[in-house]
Amino acid sequence: MADVTQLLRAVEEGDEGATAALFSAVYDELKRLAASSMRRESPGNTLQPTALVHEAYLRLLRGAPKPENSETRWDGSRHFLAAAAEAMRRILIEAARRKDRIKHGGGRAREPIDPDSIAEPEMADELLALDEALSELAKAEPSIVELVKLRYFAGLTLKEAASALGIAPRTATAHWAYARAWLLERLRSADEPASE
Repeated sequence: MADVTQLLRAVEEGDEGATAALFSAVYDELKRLAASSMRRESPGNTLQPTALVHEAYLRLLRGAPKPENSETRWDGSRHFLAAAAEAMRRILIEAARRKDRIKHGGGRAREPIDPDSIAEPEMADELLALDEALSELAKAEPSIVELVKLRYFAGLTLKEAASALGIAPRTATAHWAYARAWLLERLRSADEPASE
């Protein structure tokens, strides 16, 4: 991973050859992250892990500004991979929102369909509910939300996520337990019908 850190620095300095070399160096890891993210999607999803990798990579290198008062955008390969996981999460959320708009009309005429040809239900609603709950949790516990993103969307183990965030594994375990309980309660209460 030291090579990846050097390639990230070269990319930031404008070395175009480093961009292709970086993609080759991180491709397998990004593909693993994408496959992990896509596992939670419905089987009929049109977005494939390869497309998710390419879109996330382009977003990371194309328009992401450097943090203020910083010489570099990426603080090493783990930071880059965490940012890639976040980019993949955002792409999946955008896709879910597009599906939701289309599902609720999207300006199209209604057409009758054959009930036997209906596929499994999309997971867009669940993904949007999770995103909303994570946004709410982020207001109070932003570091815990980062752990959830790395675990849920990037598929990192608790130990890998703790290392990426620079926290102790015990802290990560406690944060993960808290996040799971909080999110479960939040998602359950969102599913319950409003009392009259």
